[in-house]
Amino acid sequence: MASVLHKITPEDFAVSNWSGGTTTQLAIGPAEAVYADRDFLWRISSATVTLPESDFTPLKDYIRYISPLQGEMNLSHNGGVERSLAPFEIHLFDGADATHARGTCTDFNLMLRKGRCEGSLCCLQVAENAVLQLPQQLVRTSKNKVLVLHCVYGEGMLEIEGQVCAVSEKEAVLVSHFSAWPSLKCSKSSAFMMAEIVPL
Repeated sequence: MASVLHKITPEDFAVSNWSGGTTTQLAIGPAEAVYADRDFLWRISSATVTLPESDFTPLKDYIRYISPLQGEMNLSHNGGVERSLAPFEIHLFDGADATHARGTCTDFNLMLRKGRCEGSLCCLQVAENAVLQLPQQLVRTSKNKVLVLHCVYGEGMLEIEGQVCAVSEKEAVLVSHFSAWPSLKCSKSSAFMMAEIVPL
C-alpha cells in the first residue's frame, strides 16, 4: 500500500477552551475519537496560555510531551522543583502529575495513551535551501506508524515514495502507511515540530 499524505490546514483545526487559555487540536487518533471523552490513543495540539499562572488538566491515562514555541514556560510537577523551558525544548511528563505552569506562551503538545501507543517529539530547524532526511526517533517499526510534521514558521516540501506535499506556516501533514522515510526541502529558514506515533 502506498504512503498516505493528509494535509492539515487551520480550517481543519478544532479549537476549545481550557482553564489557562485555548487549545487547538491539529490531529487525533483514531480520527473519530473525541478528546473530551478521553477515548483517544494520541493527540497533537497547540495551546495558548494567557494566564500568568495556570494548572494543566489532569490526564491520568496519558504520557505527555510539551514544548514552548514562543514565550515563557515554567513547569512544576506535584509541587516539585520548577523547570524553565526554552523555545523548542522538549519536556516529557506523566499526565497524571499535578502540573503547575507560570508564564504566558504558545506551546506544542503530544499526548500518548499509556500502554497503547508510544511516540516521540522533536524540533527540526532547517536552514535556507536545505534538504533534510527526517530523523527517525523510534526504533520500533510498524505499518500503523504515523508521522505528523507541523510547520511553526517558514515552509517546506515533504517528499516520500514519489509523493510531494507542500506545508506552510501553521499547516501540518500527516503521513501513514509508509515504509521509506521522508525528506524535507526548505527554500527559506524554517522550523517544524515532528511527532512519531506507533500504536502497540
